[in-house]
Amino acid sequence: MSANFGNNHGQNQNREDFAVGTFKAIRIDKAEKGTTAALTQFDEAELMDGDVTVRVEWSTLNYKDGLAVTGKAPVVRRFPMIAGIDFSGTVEQSSNPAWKAGDKVIATGWGMGETHLGAYAEKARVKGDWLVKLPEGMSTRDAMSIGTAGYTAMLSVMALQKHGLTPSDGPMVVTGAAGGVGSVAVALLSRLGFHVIASTGRVAEADYLKKLGAHEIIDRNELSAPAKPLAKERWAGGVDSVGSTTLANLLSMTKYRGAIAACGLAAGMDLPSSVAPFILRGVCLLGIDSVMCPIELRKQAWARLASELDHRKLSEITQEIGLTDVIEAGAKILAGQVRGRIVVKIL
Repeated sequence: MSANFGNNHGQNQNREDFAVGTFKAIRIDKAEKGTTAALTQFDEAELMDGDVTVRVEWSTLNYKDGLAVTGKAPVVRRFPMIAGIDFSGTVEQSSNPAWKAGDKVIATGWGMGETHLGAYAEKARVKGDWLVKLPEGMSTRDAMSIGTAGYTAMLSVMALQKHGLTPSDGPMVVTGAAGGVGSVAVALLSRLGFHVIASTGRVAEADYLKKLGAHEIIDRNELSAPAKPLAKERWAGGVDSVGSTTLANLLSMTKYRGAIAACGLAAGMDLPSSVAPFILRGVCLLGIDSVMCPIELRKQAWARLASELDHRKLSEITQEIGLTDVIEAGAKILAGQVRGRIVVKIL
């Protein structure tokens, strides 16, 4: 499906409109108060060091991207910055022996859009060690339909499985279920045979979540009150992209020797919990870092996404926008007004 977040005129501009040696990019600059973001021309000579130059075809919109383009949080630590934390595209030039011109690649994290020039641009120059080969049967658009959010969801599922959890152990809970990470986590866990409990603040999305594979829908308010040290056991594990009080409640309600994979902080960085779940029930809190994740684990995650994620469901949860729409869409994702995944067409 497609989404209209604003005027698409700039999206259709001819490349000839830009001078040789420049390309379109969303540039973030330091301002007197905060930052500014705008779609503009960027000089190729200003690209940072790297041994692979990629013609970017697709990117995506993540919560962190919304923070960067709106300036709502100081995630950008270098100026000027090109926003965007992930991309897929085709190698244009390479001095890295692992890559050659024409290779299709994926890049996520590694500080792109924060300390290294990012993905909302027609070109990116990065270290070849950051790249993952596009899996067979997956298009560059498919890769960004998954993006950092879906890849993080898979890392979370892999961590829960490594902990030893199986469908016979009990339900899995997913918070922020209608968002990018949550939507993919619901689909993956359901495909693996788990009974999935989806927590969302948008109860109107119940049908959407059930189509993804959720068996039960609970209102996020059930997890918003101050957490008890221990509460009634409700699930064997889960994936949390919310953090703060929500995560504290999840831990207090996790079954004996269960685990929660924590991968987000939409509600805050604090954790108002106690040691009770850990020392009385043996619950584990599994931290999920997708930014600096080792390359071999990345390859495993993308290989599993290619084979285990139902791409029909992925198509149903994906909206498409252009570069001209990213800043407005960034404000919407922070306001909780974005469902599923948004891919950004670069070329």
